[in-house]
Amino acid sequence: MGGKMGLWMLLLLHLHLGNAPWIECGEEVEGLNVVCDSLPAPSNVSISSFNMEHTLSFLPGPGTPSSARFSVEVFSFRKNLWKPVVSCSALTARQTCNLTRTFKDPLKSYRARVRAIAPNQTSYWTMSRDFYPLTDTVLGPPDVSVSGCGNCLLLQLKIPPRMTQQLQDLYRDLILHVQRTRDGAEFRLNVHYEEEIVIAYLQPGVEYCVSVSVNRPTFFGSNSVSSKPYCAFTSPPSHSSSLYVVYCLLGACSVLGCLFIGFLVYGSRLSFKLLRQRLPRTLSYFLLQVLNCGRAPPECLGQISATQLHKEGSADCLLTAHRPLKLKRSNSEE
Repeated sequence: MGGKMGLWMLLLLHLHLGNAPWIECGEEVEGLNVVCDSLPAPSNVSISSFNMEHTLSFLPGPGTPSSARFSVEVFSFRKNLWKPVVSCSALTARQTCNLTRTFKDPLKSYRARVRAIAPNQTSYWTMSRDFYPLTDTVLGPPDVSVSGCGNCLLLQLKIPPRMTQQLQDLYRDLILHVQRTRDGAEFRLNVHYEEEIVIAYLQPGVEYCVSVSVNRPTFFGSNSVSSKPYCAFTSPPSHSSSLYVVYCLLGACSVLGCLFIGFLVYGSRLSFKLLRQRLPRTLSYFLLQVLNCGRAPPECLGQISATQLHKEGSADCLLTAHRPLKLKRSNSEE
């Protein structure tokens, strides 16, 4: 009896499915789960959001053919039905689905599901968890620029332009993390959002780095990202250290210059002194050479060499040169 009832139920189900082509794999019909020749179901279906930009991502199931495509549907709690996302009806395995325009109301909750599609085959649906745009989104920091103002820093802030007026209220409170570059000393400030914020009572001529994050209320979640550090000097740094280096270099150059000039002067005086010591002997040699060669006969020049003249002195040469003259004059007188 039980076997016959099972056969009748399968026959009725076959007739029902033949007249209801919209019934899909994995759905329940009259208490029975419809099983088809299906593809591997996608996995890791999740929705991420940054500054109210919502993105659905997934991974294809193991063994999914590369030719398979994926479709996305979003559940409408108001209408209690699944609505296809037209722009995400034929995704490839590496694509994501942008749901920013689909999740229009930030105060509602949403749910999405993904399945694989191939010719004559589909997969089971894989659903995401419930998503709440307002609390699940991650708020990034505002645009920041920092400049010095003496003993303070001037911060200029700007909210991302895609934020609606309703969501700009989330940027009402900010956290400023200030760090001194020189020694790493730091402190935090909780401030209200303004386009210009002054951080006062800082040291002049010192560099500080500031990072900004949104201080979200606890009931809205604590998902926020801090900005990168923006650094600036409170005022132009003093140049005393650089001037000290310049003065040292100038002093060293001056000392080296004085030593060089002194060396030149001392060297020139030493050369002049040596020249004076050797000049009389050389001049005497040339003068005696001229006088002796003008007055003395050739016998003097032949008997006395230049070397002997230089060694023995000018007086000996004169005596030797004049002796033959006296002998010749005495012979003529006789």
